[in-house]
Amino acid sequence: MVDTLDLKIIDCLKVNARSSFVEIGKQVGLSPSSVRERVQKLEENEVISGYQVQLNPAKLGFGLEVFIMYKLFSGKLMIFCADLALFPEIYEIHRITGTHNIFMKVILRDQMHLQQFIDRLLGYGEPTTHLILSDLKEVKI
Repeated sequence: MVDTLDLKIIDCLKVNARSSFVEIGKQVGLSPSSVRERVQKLEENEVISGYQVQLNPAKLGFGLEVFIMYKLFSGKLMIFCADLALFPEIYEIHRITGTHNIFMKVILRDQMHLQQFIDRLLGYGEPTTHLILSDLKEVKI
């Protein structure tokens, strides 16, 4: 069971997953060993499922972020899912309800890369593209 101290520890880790147990302990009022035990229990119970590095795509040459609403052609869902490895540009992808059945976020170098990416998608369905101008709020869970 997760209690309020666990939630405070999780909040600290969401801000900086590299925080030491000493730093977290100071913020939540626990000893470093108590924080370590709680974090280990959260990991064992899969409340914490991993730690990630957050990259800045623009610094790596990928300055264009795009949302794509995608309406797959009838019978193409399983084929598209099997071919996902062919699309390393896809950062997130979700199956959704509504007139479009796929929602994805892709990260690309530039407009030419976007054009090439869309051309590769056309065999599976009809994409509707939305350029991301800026992030107004992003919540990390």
